[in-house]
Amino acid sequence: MLNFKQLHHFWNVARAGGIVRASERSGLAPQTLSGQIAILEASLGVSLFRRRGRGLALTETGQMVLDYAEEIFRVGSELEEALHNRAAGRAIPFRVGIADVVPKAIAWLLLAPSMKLAEPVRIVCREDKMVRLLGDLAIHKLDVVLADSPMPAHTDVRGYNHKLGESSISFFAAPSLAESLTGSFPANLVRQPMLIPGADAAVRRPLMQWFEEQHIAPHIVGEFDDAALMKAFGEAGVGVFPAATLIAEQVCHQHGVRCLGEASAVSEAYYAISVERRISHPATLAISRSGLEGAKRD
Repeated sequence: MLNFKQLHHFWNVARAGGIVRASERSGLAPQTLSGQIAILEASLGVSLFRRRGRGLALTETGQMVLDYAEEIFRVGSELEEALHNRAAGRAIPFRVGIADVVPKAIAWLLLAPSMKLAEPVRIVCREDKMVRLLGDLAIHKLDVVLADSPMPAHTDVRGYNHKLGESSISFFAAPSLAESLTGSFPANLVRQPMLIPGADAAVRRPLMQWFEEQHIAPHIVGEFDDAALMKAFGEAGVGVFPAATLIAEQVCHQHGVRCLGEASAVSEAYYAISVERRISHPATLAISRSGLEGAKRD
């Protein structure tokens, strides 16, 4: 069985970048740390470090073991914090990063199950570009990131994608603009002013492809990273705008607009991205189990 005390010594040495520095930080003798790591390597049957000049560098296997150790001790720290909060009667903190391209109404649907747990949760939401949120996720400033696409393959962050659901896209317009449209959907979109999501939105490419397939050359009058701002312009009658069909009723009620039709071939997916292979935070677990459709039914 894995000796977690030895693993913890390895973790400290790897993070410190060498045995001497780890010894200074921990107060343990270098010989003690070196001996414990040697025992761990022998029990695992692998080499975790290799000599590099006067210091040590992780082997490929050592890097893999470090990744697991990071996850093990992070989960242990979260467990300790959760137990401490429970004993003190305090709410469990749930730190969520929301990519700025995710509609706020969708974010609420995704997060709603976390607010219904038996144990109280104190949710802290931060909205930003996905790349910056992933950076904070990597250093454990966030518990989860909600996004409209999986984590980019080229990123250096070690994380896992958990798909929560998807929705087709519908088009909306203020009554004054809707009444001026002639013909049936989607032909009535031809030559109409169009508001579209910004380049960072995952739905942007399939949306433009759908326009091309439908022989609609959109007259784009605005591009928006913020979906709420796009809807505000649409509400003012500036142009037709797309939004998730799942929240069509809410969009119409909140912004006083009309639904023109659904582009069923265009869909937008939503993901929870975590650094955990197996989710342990109770709030993240709640939203992953419920998913978008489950949250909508609730």
